[in-house]
Amino acid sequence: MYSKEEAQKLKREFWVAFADKYPRKWLLYDTKIKDFSFKFYVDNKKAQVLIDIEQRNEETRKIYFEKIESLRTILETDYIKDLVFDKNFTIESGKTISRIWVEQLNVSVSNRNYWDIIFDFFEENMDKLERFFYEYQDYIRDMEINT
Repeated sequence: MYSKEEAQKLKREFWVAFADKYPRKWLLYDTKIKDFSFKFYVDNKKAQVLIDIEQRNEETRKIYFEKIESLRTILETDYIKDLVFDKNFTIESGKTISRIWVEQLNVSVSNRNYWDIIFDFFEENMDKLERFFYEYQDYIRDMEINT
């Protein structure tokens, strides 16, 4: 078991190693949509690539989620299979958001033997989600067009 400081150091090393292997600028928070972001997540059980829709206004959050959900067949056929869609996902803080994600189970940030598997999973799936977003961003951003 790692101390808190050792765990933080290991996570820093993980993210530095990921950036070294895939040195590119990811879209992440730069979607031009407030509280709509792409994220990487990893712990000692799984790795995930996520779209988080976190608008405080429930109706706005619902519209963005339903826009992506309306493109689900295209997203899963042309980009990523096995996505999970959750319109009302509760995060650790208790806040309800909408989340779409794909995950790789049985990997661990604490075990360096998994790092390359996680890095490749992150790169492949985030790249696909970004390409999907760039292709459909006008539709997703346009609040005049509802599903």
